[in-house]
Amino acid sequence: MANSAHSHAGHDDHDASHGSVKSYAIGFILSVILTVIPFGLVMYPSLPKAMTLWIVLAFAVIQVLVHLVYFLHLDRSAAQRNNVIAFVFAALVIVLLVGLSLWIMFSIHTNMMAH
Repeated sequence: MANSAHSHAGHDDHDASHGSVKSYAIGFILSVILTVIPFGLVMYPSLPKAMTLWIVLAFAVIQVLVHLVYFLHLDRSAAQRNNVIAFVFAALVIVLLVGLSLWIMFSIHTNMMAH
């Protein structure tokens, strides 16, 4: 009998980490807004291309954060600390791999064009 009560308490704790319908709705609405604005800027250009690019990149970063908070439920709570650390480490590795690869390719391209 004690095992049954314990399993329900663990199940309730697991459900508490999931979002509510309101949380998912807010995340969905923010995601749609963060998609429609850059799409509109690209389809109907009214700003310089460089500014449009920076706005699209900023909205992309914000949208990743919205997804992490509202859909993946990553926050600064103690229960999510390991998940956040793992995510930050993975993001750092990806940024380093992509960034350094682009740097190397640009450097090779520049050096080959000089000859």
